[in-house]
Amino acid sequence: MIIIAAPHTSNWDFVLLISAAYSFGVGINWLGKDSLFKTPIGPLLRYVGGIPVDRSKANKLVQSLCDLIDEADGITLVVPPSGTRSKTDYWKSGFYRIAEAARIPIVCGYLDYDKKEAGLGPAILTQDLKGDMNQIREFYEPIAAKFPELKSRIRLKEEDL
Repeated sequence: MIIIAAPHTSNWDFVLLISAAYSFGVGINWLGKDSLFKTPIGPLLRYVGGIPVDRSKANKLVQSLCDLIDEADGITLVVPPSGTRSKTDYWKSGFYRIAEAARIPIVCGYLDYDKKEAGLGPAILTQDLKGDMNQIREFYEPIAAKFPELKSRIRLKEEDL
């Protein structure tokens, strides 16, 4: 499955993600910018499921992740669709395209800082982009980010086409 990691506004989100996955007994893989993996903690990040992503160039990431999912036995991939801790006007659509191509569900994962709660929401089987995104928006609307002013708009560019 693909687990959406949202809202993503703080470095603490990562620490809490790893803690929540451990407490749920779920082994995860997650995407992070490649520069994180070029530091002395790179091997540790890989050990806890990190997959480096070079965002500076096109690299067929969706296809390579689909290949990884096909080869793996029950992979759980966590993707922060905003792609950053900063506020964005659009989410990146890779999480949706990966789930669609690999024929796996999208699960809404969250950290609600007001409730001090981590959890998993509904599972969505990709069928209708606009309908699926409306369901995702409805789920995340009440979720409180660590820094609410940085909470990204939940919309894909494809929805505006």
